[in-house]
Amino acid sequence: MTDTFHSAYQEELKRLDATKLEIESQLKWLRSIPEYTGDDFTEQVLEDSREVRRQRLAKAAEEPYFGRMDFQATNDSNTAELYIGKVGVNQGEEGKGKETPLVIDWRAPISSLFYSFTGGEGPAQYEAPEGTIEGLVYLKRNLVVRKQILQRVVDTYNRESDQPSVNDEFLLYRLGENKDNRLRDIVSTIQAEQDSIIRAAKNTALIIQGVAGSGKTTVALHRLAFLLYQYQEQIRAEKMIIFAPNHMFLNYISDVLPELGVGNIQQGTFPDWAMNLLDLKAKLAPSTALLSKWFGTIDNRPELNDDVSGRFKGSIRLQHLVDQSVKLLEINSVPDTDFSPWDGAVLPYKTIRVWFDEEYKHYALAKRKDRVMARINRWVEMELKKIYSAVKLKENKKKASQRMKTYANKWPNFDALTMYKAMFQAEPKMELPNEIVSEIPPQVATDTRKYLKKNQVLTEDLAALLYIHVQLHEIAGEDQFDHIVIDEAQDFSPLQIAVLDRFVRNHSFTILGDLSQGIHAYQGIQDWNEMQALFTPEETAYFALTRSYRSTTEIIEFANEILVRGVKTDLLAVPVFRSGQPVRVTPYTKAEQFGLISDALNEFKERAFNTTALLTRTLEEAVALYTELKEKGLDIHLIDGSQSKYEGGISVLPIYLSKGLEFDAVLVMDADDRHYEANMMDAKLLYVGCTRALHELWVLYEGKPTPLVPSS
Repeated sequence: MTDTFHSAYQEELKRLDATKLEIESQLKWLRSIPEYTGDDFTEQVLEDSREVRRQRLAKAAEEPYFGRMDFQATNDSNTAELYIGKVGVNQGEEGKGKETPLVIDWRAPISSLFYSFTGGEGPAQYEAPEGTIEGLVYLKRNLVVRKQILQRVVDTYNRESDQPSVNDEFLLYRLGENKDNRLRDIVSTIQAEQDSIIRAAKNTALIIQGVAGSGKTTVALHRLAFLLYQYQEQIRAEKMIIFAPNHMFLNYISDVLPELGVGNIQQGTFPDWAMNLLDLKAKLAPSTALLSKWFGTIDNRPELNDDVSGRFKGSIRLQHLVDQSVKLLEINSVPDTDFSPWDGAVLPYKTIRVWFDEEYKHYALAKRKDRVMARINRWVEMELKKIYSAVKLKENKKKASQRMKTYANKWPNFDALTMYKAMFQAEPKMELPNEIVSEIPPQVATDTRKYLKKNQVLTEDLAALLYIHVQLHEIAGEDQFDHIVIDEAQDFSPLQIAVLDRFVRNHSFTILGDLSQGIHAYQGIQDWNEMQALFTPEETAYFALTRSYRSTTEIIEFANEILVRGVKTDLLAVPVFRSGQPVRVTPYTKAEQFGLISDALNEFKERAFNTTALLTRTLEEAVALYTELKEKGLDIHLIDGSQSKYEGGISVLPIYLSKGLEFDAVLVMDADDRHYEANMMDAKLLYVGCTRALHELWVLYEGKPTPLVPSS
């Protein structure tokens, strides 16, 4: 230990002790105040404020901060020692103007310097509410404090030192740690390019192309925490939502937001949300048939084109057909007849038409019908007041009630499923012109009718059904969001985004994904322009994250070669220089399989790996492998898509269910020329499998290796 390091370590020990004492003192005082449970509103607000402080201080007590930055603003003669943590802590009497920052919240404007400054003698600057603040950074120091114990002190920049900046040293230390069964926050290692995304303006459709392991999911979660801090008067956590690919993935990321002190953000899958909102008189067909079609066989693979069912149903082309259908419905909505509640009383068709077409035009169709029917009812009431005979009044009231019901039944049914069935000719209740129906690819229409006639809808139908629903009905205020995060967005369709844009204020999106991992391209996008085209240039921004922090250099370079061979893309990952073991491309026979797997698992155990995945091409192969290994006594888990939690340990699963997860070690099974051909879909699938590995990757094959794999 050098004298310089020893001095810095001792300095930080003293500071940590002082900080702990201050936090404990504040926490003890707050806990000594009895919890208020009365009805006085002012006291309730004060109690809520105290409870927030209690929770914030309790979180800060264990790990009060992770960084220090010494900064002198140009107009200040003093250099401030700024300690940065997950939550801000003040020193002094709250509310009496005597508070000074003890720990600065990582989301505060000045904290952006800690992430953006990477060295150099020149001035640095950050944006504050009062304008641009410029000054000099004298020290940038990373600290690891766990359970109140100072474990590590790393100076990544020191203006007074002759030593070069070592920005990556602390990052590599954190990346080298083994994984458990949860995604963790990266607040102590946010990189400059990630920070610019986290702090981007709220009212923007932010599109993030991030290579495997670039931290895009974690960045999006940190962005939510930042938005709630920066715009706390404008947005609420409960009016934000995260759309994730499946429930297991939601469980995997579930610890990040609480670690950042954020709660109450909605989380779910698009199908769950859509089905709940639509309240359909139909069931969602199981996704197993679709997944089996694309991932369940290694022979007779289907071909991908724009007339594939999912691609068509998620297209703006279908949106235009819906618009035409709704317009036709609007034209034909009002029954082509006068309304007569009883003989001698007539409300002309033209009058009703004016009400519908002009006076209530700003309402959705279903609401317009409700308004018109209410107006007709008021007209009937006015006409009834002109009748003075009690007997005649009673008689006409009865007739009016009957004729109103008959007239109402002449209006079309403003129901999304009814219109959708008509578009696919699955139900003859609503006739549509042939020029609309014939625009739907014949095979798509035939396949869809099979499900609709059984009163089932596919996941790929939901975007169009929602779009129709939005066109026919008002969007309730409680269904509006302040911000939407879409993870694995390359698997979303343009129509899904167009629909969601109706449910979010000011196009406030964080849309993230990786085109190279677009294994569900049969329903997703092939280029981000498909989504950017939905917004004006002023409404959207695009960021590319190219550095991969997950895997070793050897794994990333191996995976990149797969993309080069199969996808011909330039969206290649740039590895952070973290070297590890070479990727093992190993032949085997079925007789050798168990021994090879056992050797690998024993090696991983010796290296204290917490998570290992055995990845297969199909679910059927995963089940067979799991059954064989379980019978031979291995403690393993099968992930087949039905799980809501990821348990860690040793898992067997098909590659398509591994997307979004990461493991200390990965064994890709059956990487032969039959399972993975030299085509785009197979290359993306194999790429996803290889990039799940943090530290160790084994690629196993029987017979001939896939041509996608680099020569060993």
